[in-house]
Amino acid sequence: MSRRLPPLRALEAFLRVVRLGSARAAAAELGLSPSALSRRIGTLEEFVGRKLFTRAHQTMQMTDEGRSFYDAVAPLIEALAAAVESQSDNVGVMRLHLGVLPLFGSQRLFPRLGELRRLHPRLHIDIDTGPHLLDRVGDTLDAAIVLAQQPDANLHSVRLDHNQVYAIASRELAAELGDMPDPKLLSKQTFLVHNELPDSFIAWREAMGLLRFEPAAIDHYDSGQLLLEAAAQGLGIAIMHDEHFNRAGDKRLARLFNIDVPSPYSYWFVCRPRDLEQRQVRLFHDWLVAAGL
Repeated sequence: MSRRLPPLRALEAFLRVVRLGSARAAAAELGLSPSALSRRIGTLEEFVGRKLFTRAHQTMQMTDEGRSFYDAVAPLIEALAAAVESQSDNVGVMRLHLGVLPLFGSQRLFPRLGELRRLHPRLHIDIDTGPHLLDRVGDTLDAAIVLAQQPDANLHSVRLDHNQVYAIASRELAAELGDMPDPKLLSKQTFLVHNELPDSFIAWREAMGLLRFEPAAIDHYDSGQLLLEAAAQGLGIAIMHDEHFNRAGDKRLARLFNIDVPSPYSYWFVCRPRDLEQRQVRLFHDWLVAAGL
């Protein structure tokens, strides 16, 4: 006895609403009126015998049963798509245009990309490390991994970490400066700040209790790797994330002052909500989140 398949158009509507986070956006993507979309969801609810969404004031909120249904069904739909793809001679390379900051790429992404290639050999990634990544998402980029306090609310975003701000210097300079922040000694130093982390120095200065402190100079870098190298060469004190310091594993570097400073910035994965329906974006997104990079 064969099992009854769910109404596939209704299932597609349900998945689209969940992934886009908006019934209105899902209706627009599918070329449906809001009432037609609602009817499709209703057909699916009738089929499964569960209330997947609550409806109020022309909005749809997913229920706990809806979340359980999505968690159970979405991986199977993805597996079905992968199975069809593996049996098709018409499916070529899937290409993702991804914006990445170089230090995240070298320290966190590239060491794990082999796993992604083994899982999805047809998925290939064009890497873009150019400026203004966030502004180019949806234009020249399908998605990006950026440093931000809070990405644009119109973008789909996933926070990848929480960080501490470290002051990083050469071991020789760290020995000169001692274990506690001395405003007189620090005022003679050059501080090195990444262009993507302009408020990190302010957060660090306030946490140190140096509210009126001004260094000899602040030099700005657009490369985290060069910033770390400059600190290692004794050119100044780098203000960076704990992740950058720990993953570098550079014995020439030392952290200054053992004081916790929460960073205003995190790494985020961002793309347009509707681009999650592109298979290459969805595959990378799901792998990135599962891998916990």
